[in-house]
Amino acid sequence: MRAALVGIDFGAGDFDASVEELSLLARSAGAEPITTITAKRASPDAAYFVGSGKADEIAQACLAEHIEIVIFNHALSPAQQRNLEKRLNVRVLDRTSLILDIFAQRAQSHEGKLQVELAQLQHLATRLIRGWTHLERQKGGIGLRGPGETQLETDRRLIGERVKALRARLVKLRKQHETQRRSRGRNQTFSVSLVGYTNAGKSTLFNALTKAGVYVANQLFATLDTTSRRLYLGEEVGSVVISDTVGFVRELPHQLVAAFRATLEETIHADLLLHVVDAASPVRMEQIEQVNEVLREIGADHIPQILVWNKIDAAGFEPAIERDEYDKISRVFVSAIKGDGLDLLREAIVEAAKAAPIYRPAVARHDGTDQAADEWDGEEDDLDVDQDDRDDQSRPDDHDVAVSPSTNAGSR
Repeated sequence: MRAALVGIDFGAGDFDASVEELSLLARSAGAEPITTITAKRASPDAAYFVGSGKADEIAQACLAEHIEIVIFNHALSPAQQRNLEKRLNVRVLDRTSLILDIFAQRAQSHEGKLQVELAQLQHLATRLIRGWTHLERQKGGIGLRGPGETQLETDRRLIGERVKALRARLVKLRKQHETQRRSRGRNQTFSVSLVGYTNAGKSTLFNALTKAGVYVANQLFATLDTTSRRLYLGEEVGSVVISDTVGFVRELPHQLVAAFRATLEETIHADLLLHVVDAASPVRMEQIEQVNEVLREIGADHIPQILVWNKIDAAGFEPAIERDEYDKISRVFVSAIKGDGLDLLREAIVEAAKAAPIYRPAVARHDGTDQAADEWDGEEDDLDVDQDDRDDQSRPDDHDVAVSPSTNAGSR
């Protein structure tokens, strides 16, 4: 699908990086960016976001380049989106809708699909009027009252019922996660979560540590579903649980943060966060701040954190450990794809586990034998976090509501 990208510079310092990220998001969604249109403004235009003159310029580019979709690097109001589609005569998508569509394509587990559908419906509910512009409105007078408002109210009711059902299912899954966490807590198993900006290499690092075989691709949001595995780290510590979580991105839609709270709670309850950073990215410091902002939003900013600078093979760094003024490990430099520095990262996890309060090693054993050799060779224990509510998958949904078709998306 031929796409035109539109970015407006309101004076933010990372504008070029933001536009480049929009291009990656569009490609992850399956679109082909043909042209990029930028402008500077002090504030958004109320009617078209970009102003009428720039809207005409975009319309001319759409005709000249045979553009099929225009993607804005900003959140548009329903009125702005509706006005732009009328003026441009092509489909218009904002950043929020684009990310929602990518998530809809990438979600694999039952829980992930429920969370994405909930976020989509909440976003769609604010834009229902766009789907019924062909129906008459109530004009007054005998025989002139159209069905428009009645149809809108019916759709709102159906969406409201579906949202209620989805929330009930997610509450059930949340309780199951809490039960699993309590079980791990009774065993005092040390829990580690990988967090970081999307495409920083979290899943590649997760696979390198655990041999888990999680899907990896050089795309934004390649994996959405949280996966947990046990990792044996020697007799001193025993087995720890490592979880790979969804990547973050700047201006992550609030609907997604709310809908994915059940998934992100694996991060909230971790004993240690490995904050994976793309060491080769020129905007890595801004990405670190974006991740920390989301962590603050979900209440995970108090958890001990180690920065893992990944992709050092592309950035020109050497494997190393850096400590702060209190002699605690603050940064570890690794290359997940080449395996450089992974032994240092394991040492850092061991040190953090031994320093954790009330920690007792949980050594996995079976048939009375030590599982150390098996774990080190990658034969990890699956914690079954991906099979929540399997029987719900076979149950038909009572109030299915058509959601606008998704467009495409993932990590090194």
